[in-house]
Amino acid sequence: MRNLQAVLWDMDGTLVDSEKVWAEVQIELLASLGVTWTLDDCMLLVGSDLRDAVKVWMARIPDGVITGEELADRMFGAVVDALRREVEFRPGAVELLQALRKAEVPCALVSASYRVMIDAVLTHLPPDPFDVIVAGDEVTHGKPHPEPYLTAAAKLGVDPTQCVVIEDSNTGTDAGTAAGAYVVAVPQWVTIPEAPRRLVVDSLEPLTPESLSDLLR
Repeated sequence: MRNLQAVLWDMDGTLVDSEKVWAEVQIELLASLGVTWTLDDCMLLVGSDLRDAVKVWMARIPDGVITGEELADRMFGAVVDALRREVEFRPGAVELLQALRKAEVPCALVSASYRVMIDAVLTHLPPDPFDVIVAGDEVTHGKPHPEPYLTAAAKLGVDPTQCVVIEDSNTGTDAGTAAGAYVVAVPQWVTIPEAPRRLVVDSLEPLTPESLSDLLR
């Protein structure tokens, strides 16, 4: 893996199929607060930092019904509870992660989700699947800012331009590109356009450590 220094993974929608959990919780909770919230509304927030999402939700909720902090706590808590019970991994994700670990390619998890949600998901994997974890509540600027991916690369001691970022959203893809990494996009809910130093795939299943390394030649 001479060309590939590390693989930096997004979590929601990339490693695990959690976007539908988020959608279900958003629709149900916002309805209880008097807001009609649709699947299309949910799709507009795919990949967003929680702090940015709260601003969008609060703009639709009548004044005085709930504070932004209370809304974030309730929304987040419901999603975490659901993920602790069960998660569905995206096709090929666990297999690729295991192959990278076997090939001794460093891996980081770089998520807009907060650490408590990441911990809930990781209970469904063997211990210590990632060398580094960067959570959404551990950075100043969330995606699409490059800070999360630059932070992960710095913690791993690698050159971000020699890393592959795996993402499912435009927000995350933009963050990976801004960090200088090669981005593999595996969209599920949104369309991600082709671009330089970007490979758009339908599934992670065909990918191997060797094929990711070849992208950097």
